[in-house]
Amino acid sequence: MMNEHAHKIRVGISSCLLGEEVRFDGGHKSNAYIRKTLSHYFEFVPFCPEVESGMSIPRPTIQLRYTDRGVRCVGVKDHSIDVTDQLLGCAEQQRNWLAGLCGYILKKDSPSCGMTRVKIYREAHADRVGTGIFAQFVKDHFPLLPMEEEGRLGDPRLRENFIQRVYVMYRWKLLCAEPITPSRLTIFHSQHKLIAMSHDQNEARDLGRLAASAVKGNAQEIAGQYGTALMRCLKKTASRGNHVNVLQHIQGYLKKSLDADDKAELTETIERYRLGLLPLIVPVTLLRHHFRRQPDPFIEQSYYMSPYPEELTVLNEI
Repeated sequence: MMNEHAHKIRVGISSCLLGEEVRFDGGHKSNAYIRKTLSHYFEFVPFCPEVESGMSIPRPTIQLRYTDRGVRCVGVKDHSIDVTDQLLGCAEQQRNWLAGLCGYILKKDSPSCGMTRVKIYREAHADRVGTGIFAQFVKDHFPLLPMEEEGRLGDPRLRENFIQRVYVMYRWKLLCAEPITPSRLTIFHSQHKLIAMSHDQNEARDLGRLAASAVKGNAQEIAGQYGTALMRCLKKTASRGNHVNVLQHIQGYLKKSLDADDKAELTETIERYRLGLLPLIVPVTLLRHHFRRQPDPFIEQSYYMSPYPEELTVLNEI
């Protein structure tokens, strides 16, 4: 497999999370995990839609509000200030560099950048059902792009899901950078089949059938369908039950090479993970140990047990 860790992956980010003083009050929301850990692997592209659209620092606070024109982004104190079209126009101008990203980290609760549960006001009451104006633009025009909020990165399962999707998107973009052949698509699926199975068993099977349907005349069309289906599948958070199924599937590749004691140990370790008594990293590490001694070409090319750099792993927390 390629050395994908040799250079950083381009990921968009709300500027304030990197410590840039661009917020409405002239402050920032610097995030230590993003700056001190993720920045070693991601080439962050900072962007503040409010500042880039022409708003000042500092500036009047804005909010999402129900109006007779639908949900609009308006001033908190002066509702006649409406910056919705201003933000959308600015977002439209960013299409080129947005298309080159493999992920995006957004500032939670922001009326421009919030990805989910942003307050939408009606009089004095607020419903947490909104999405920031810029974030919604990115969702609408780049639906496959992995997106997450900095607050949700504190959840180990959501963080693992996002980082994994960024790396899969990176590999997918590399695949699509050259003409796609049925063979190249089949290899890509083989490398990511087990990852897809850990997210959704049925969708993983559908992905396999889709990849197998590619022939010389339709490979590009099938690849487009495959990429959409894969990223949709991976958006679902991997479950313990699905991981157990994948671990047992991998164990099957060792049935002829392990003695009775090793088989019993591996079976017990997977069962203890299923019961929540061990973290995922324990059976994964044991499987890696056995495959170092008894390599298998399918497992060797699979990204399941090494989906991204070990320094980013959260498998011990899942």
